Amino acid sequence: MLTTNPFDDDHLHEECGIFGVSGSEGAAALVALGLHALQHRGQEAAGITSFDGHHFHTKKAMGHVAGNFDSEAVIGALPGSVACGHVRYSTTGETALRNVQPLYAELASGGFAVAHNGNISNAMKVRRELIRRGSIFQSTSDTETIIHLVATSNYRTLLDRFIDALKQIEGAYALIVMTPEGMIACRDPLGIRPLVMGKLNDSIIFASETVALDVVGAEFVRDVEPGELVIVQGTEMRSVRPFGPVAPRPCIFEWVYFSRPDSIVDDQSVYSVRKAIGQQLAIEAPVEADLVIPVPDSGVPAAIGYAQESGIPFELGIIRSHYVGRTFIQPGDKVRHLGVKLKHNANRALIKGKRVVLIDDSIVRGTTSLKIVQMMREAGAAEVHMRIASPPTKHSCFYGVDTPERAKLLAATHDLGAMTDFIHADSLAFVTIDGLYKALGKSERSQYRPGYCDACFTGDYPTALTDHDDTAAVDQFAMLEERVA
Repeated sequence: MLTTNPFDDDHLHEECGIFGVSGSEGAAALVALGLHALQHRGQEAAGITSFDGHHFHTKKAMGHVAGNFDSEAVIGALPGSVACGHVRYSTTGETALRNVQPLYAELASGGFAVAHNGNISNAMKVRRELIRRGSIFQSTSDTETIIHLVATSNYRTLLDRFIDALKQIEGAYALIVMTPEGMIACRDPLGIRPLVMGKLNDSIIFASETVALDVVGAEFVRDVEPGELVIVQGTEMRSVRPFGPVAPRPCIFEWVYFSRPDSIVDDQSVYSVRKAIGQQLAIEAPVEADLVIPVPDSGVPAAIGYAQESGIPFELGIIRSHYVGRTFIQPGDKVRHLGVKLKHNANRALIKGKRVVLIDDSIVRGTTSLKIVQMMREAGAAEVHMRIASPPTKHSCFYGVDTPERAKLLAATHDLGAMTDFIHADSLAFVTIDGLYKALGKSERSQYRPGYCDACFTGDYPTALTDHDDTAAVDQFAMLEERVA
């Protein structure tokens, strides 16, 4: 099979998207609509679980929401006034139906369904201990550790058992949980992963992004706060905060790439922030050129900002076809190479003889940037300058983003000059970390209170990385044993 979207293959992939409804008959239909709006956050699989007051009902499928959850028969098999759903891009666990969420289990207290956006950074350690104590896991997903921790907790009430479970896990999570008693939505104490709350008539809605509220006609109420648990029973709601206060560190990449540009994240328009990043990039890395060209589609707002600040005309120099699927069957390498152009093609008449500035959101392995620069050269560009609307990605993410191991990150192994040579550009520049913070309304990045999780740029991880550290220790011990032998 051939992936015909080469510009997406070398991006950091979104974690997951979650959506929940309580207090609305036909809740599953609303969840399906909400998941459509969150499809960009996970395109590998989708699932919906509903509760009709007596029984839980679940439908899971590989692939997109469309085609799996848009028929009356499917939605009709998910009755009830409470439902939650999930779109998945796997960061932990194999690609298999058993890992598709919501995950569901029958506990002593009744049914328990959970949809999770993020990554539990001590899941392997917790899992080993749970298995030692007799737990039997049905998936390879880190999310299942939460179910087992709740099931084995010694606390009396379900809420207390859930809180007990949360206090034993590390990392990033936004969760929607369904039980016979009601729905619980929560974020990790640092608020690394996003979660918002809305209202539609009398129903309460939770979603990873505000755009999902817009699609179902719901009113945005507020963000679920870092470390907060919102408990909903029918249309009644209360809040508890079981964790001690800490300075929030939401993921800065939500504004750079993950969230849809029409979403509001932590009271800031994603589109406006991306334009501001482009403006800051033009201030920090100006260049004499004829055209500013975005890499579709994620580079568009930053390219507009760069063009406005620099005075260089903005043009669509790369045209994307919206009518080509992700894959098709092909007989050989020649057709495979030509298939790349089915999805994106250079606007040759516009580019020929011009000095162009390409704007993209990030460079991961560098292979995509190389293809884009080559495309511009083949279209006759006189000069090709690359400008990136984020700092160099030098470190892996352990909080729910599918990041290559550090050795495969171009910026981790190459300096700026070597990166420029690798992608065959005339020049290359990234927005600085302080410039990124300025675009978000901060004066600069504070070393002591950064305000965001920016570990992929700085290596400053805000939580313990137990599983990673344990693995590194095992690998180091193995190397020592090999040397001794």
